[in-house]
Amino acid sequence: MDLATLSVLAVALSMDAFAVSVCKGLAMKKITVFKCLIVGLWFGGFQGLMPFIGFVLGSRFTDLIESFSAWIAFILLAAIGANMIKEAFWGKEECENDSLRVREMFLLAVATSIDALAVGITFACVPVTILTAAGVLVNTLTGCIIIAATTCILSMAGVKAGSIFGMKYKSRAEFAGGIVLIVIGLKIILEHFGIL
Repeated sequence: MDLATLSVLAVALSMDAFAVSVCKGLAMKKITVFKCLIVGLWFGGFQGLMPFIGFVLGSRFTDLIESFSAWIAFILLAAIGANMIKEAFWGKEECENDSLRVREMFLLAVATSIDALAVGITFACVPVTILTAAGVLVNTLTGCIIIAATTCILSMAGVKAGSIFGMKYKSRAEFAGGIVLIVIGLKIILEHFGIL
């Protein structure tokens, strides 16, 4: 997985966190940089940690899944994308409260990053190749940092957007993220068969 694909994947993965951040911003009476940063760090941190955990788990089975790894990556990304599209149309519309307590933010951060755990498994099937001179572990860690930073920035922007625009962009962001994940899955399959 190259840098361009990883960057698009990072944006797509962050759409769940962005949507929840929009709700947080909508519920907050006063938006501060500190509040935006708290939300961004929680969501970004977990969004970066989960793919690494998925990579470690998936790496244990690479010998067993190597021959059909492209299909596994495609199925996982397509399933995550389809779920995001479903949530965009039929997800809960109520907004979260404005609480930034540790317990609540922990639960929200885990809930919005479960998809990233599955994406980490795809990293074991389709390795990240950002730094050509580096090994698989360094490339994967670099990919996780890119995902974390992207999610942090977009989550901070989501809080601000929620306070300004409300729910207008929440479902659109989830829908767009789902479509992008499905397209990346298709790209992996097409590359596997030498079509791209």
